[in-house]
Amino acid sequence: MDIKVFVLPYFLNLDGIPSQQPRGGNATYLWHDPQGVWRLSKNDYGCAVQSSCGVLHRAFRNIIMQSVDYHSLLMLIPSYVSDAGRSSEAPISSSLFQKMLNADAAQPELNRFLYLYDCQRLVSSIQECQKEVTQIVGEFYFTLNTEPFFNVLAPEREDDLRWSTSPTTTKLTAYLNFIFIRLHSLMDYAVKVAAEAEQLRKDFIKYPKMSSQGVQFGDRKTLSINKQSGTLFENCEFIRSVETLRNHIIHDALLDEMPKAYERFENWVVVERFVLLPDMTNGRLDRYVNRNLFYGAEDKINLRLPDLLSEFGHRLKNTLDAVIDILTSRYLPPDSSTSLTPTTGTIP
Repeated sequence: MDIKVFVLPYFLNLDGIPSQQPRGGNATYLWHDPQGVWRLSKNDYGCAVQSSCGVLHRAFRNIIMQSVDYHSLLMLIPSYVSDAGRSSEAPISSSLFQKMLNADAAQPELNRFLYLYDCQRLVSSIQECQKEVTQIVGEFYFTLNTEPFFNVLAPEREDDLRWSTSPTTTKLTAYLNFIFIRLHSLMDYAVKVAAEAEQLRKDFIKYPKMSSQGVQFGDRKTLSINKQSGTLFENCEFIRSVETLRNHIIHDALLDEMPKAYERFENWVVVERFVLLPDMTNGRLDRYVNRNLFYGAEDKINLRLPDLLSEFGHRLKNTLDAVIDILTSRYLPPDSSTSLTPTTGTIP
């Protein structure tokens, strides 16, 4: 049977105006890949992050299992050991899980496998969250490029700037909020992985509690790689800005009193669509007494979001690679680290 791959015959642009072909020059755009994902045309670190995560999976396995015959034991481990308490593929309760573990207590290295799968779950969370961000970024630009901001009302003048609040603009705002919230989630997850790597459990007489349990981004100060340049743990304006926006959205208010989007018309035709972000200085929202949502800089977030995501992706990859260095330098013999090196998906 022939399988037809559906690829949309146009490209999404940062200014909200789609085109049938990529624009000239070095302009960034989004293209629809055969898997149904809108991908950035350049500086997309998605594959590089996934590749580093693959190395982390192998590093945890090689280290935790280095004193046992992993492949022989794997054949004997019940499937619920990897899935229960982690996946809907194992629809069992906590109490039943405990009973099953007690029944299989004589299983060789059971607690070692439980801990391995828990460590790898931390890595999987980063992979899945990164895919969520990629998907929502695509949805943001698809909405910005293709969906009407309001009903078919003509602008008041031939050349005009019009703002709208509507279900479409609500969706754009929700997408944007989700992006910053999940970027911060990746920062939390990265701290967890690093914390576990630095205090890896070695005693498997009983099911060990993870050292990263309850750890969040604010706990990064305990890490040896805290403040490391080029990572998510660097003390810099970029990281502060992601923290500031996420915290404002979660704890304080929306990024606009009434979320809205703008359209600019020339000769009655829409030539630009955009969403504004509040003014920020040194990673903090500009404030005067109670007011902290000023728009004097007219920061069109849709124009610079790809660069923001590229820097974040680069920092995330550097962070994961730093964790890999911790694992290999502390726990593996010098000649064993070469087997962890990824063969594809890296960006210089």
